[in-house]
Amino acid sequence: MKILLTGKNGQVGWELAHALEPLGEVIAFDRGGLDLAVPDQIVSVVRSVRPEVLINAAAYTAVDRAESEPDAAHAINAVAVAILAEEARRAQALLIHYSTDYIFDGMKDTPYVEEDRPNPLNAYGRSKLVGEQAIHDIGGAHLILRTSWVYSARGKNFLLTIRRLLQEKKEVRVVSDQIGAPTSARGLAEATAELLRRHGAAALGDARGIYHATASGFTSWHGFAREIARLERPGSPARIVPIASSEYPTPAHRPGNSRLSNEKLLRRFGVALPSWQACLEACHAMLGKNAELEAGRHNAQ
Repeated sequence: MKILLTGKNGQVGWELAHALEPLGEVIAFDRGGLDLAVPDQIVSVVRSVRPEVLINAAAYTAVDRAESEPDAAHAINAVAVAILAEEARRAQALLIHYSTDYIFDGMKDTPYVEEDRPNPLNAYGRSKLVGEQAIHDIGGAHLILRTSWVYSARGKNFLLTIRRLLQEKKEVRVVSDQIGAPTSARGLAEATAELLRRHGAAALGDARGIYHATASGFTSWHGFAREIARLERPGSPARIVPIASSEYPTPAHRPGNSRLSNEKLLRRFGVALPSWQACLEACHAMLGKNAELEAGRHNAQ
């Protein structure tokens, strides 16, 4: 199949470019080749490629900065998404788009299901919700995959931040009253590729709608940090101190409960991501291999 991928240098896009390779021709764009802030460029690229599958892994993801740049977040996460959906429908292509746990307010006591009412607490969540609604209203073949707490071995994310802080500090203070599922970009990319491999674009289009796709299980940011510390320093972890959200104020409010139920994805497609701990261990191992390769290159110079 011919797949058009946006955001190829982002966390998820980078992993998708590799995971999708066995499935056919992957035509991947970074922001330099396809800037979602330029509507005419979106139209031109999609019409020239004429894909069977359009995967949008590009997004405005700076949650706190979105509070002061709501128009920028809306342009990428809502306006551009609507254009992508229109062009995917015009090309009769399946659109796969990623959304977020932050469309919910976190007030529910149990994991959110796809039919729960959204009520975003921040500008980022609002922009992502408008993007979801645009895809639904345009009505082409689509899958919206909501995920949470994405990290990878590259870019800017919680894992890499905690690794750095563990090197710099004897004590790291981390919020303990927000819970969710840390989800590796590689796990999400591999699940996406598995959906296409097992079912094909036509069948996925027939099953159009929203599906939650996170690593299984859940923890707090504090629990996530503790597991990172355990992997980083076996036997002598740094002290990871739990704090309340009120002790770590941020421009954007975040939901206390970010748990998403993955039952619909498993029931409909037979696809599930591994546990968050297994995903983290795999990502951490990759970081170790990258460090070894970098050391080998340095020693060879």
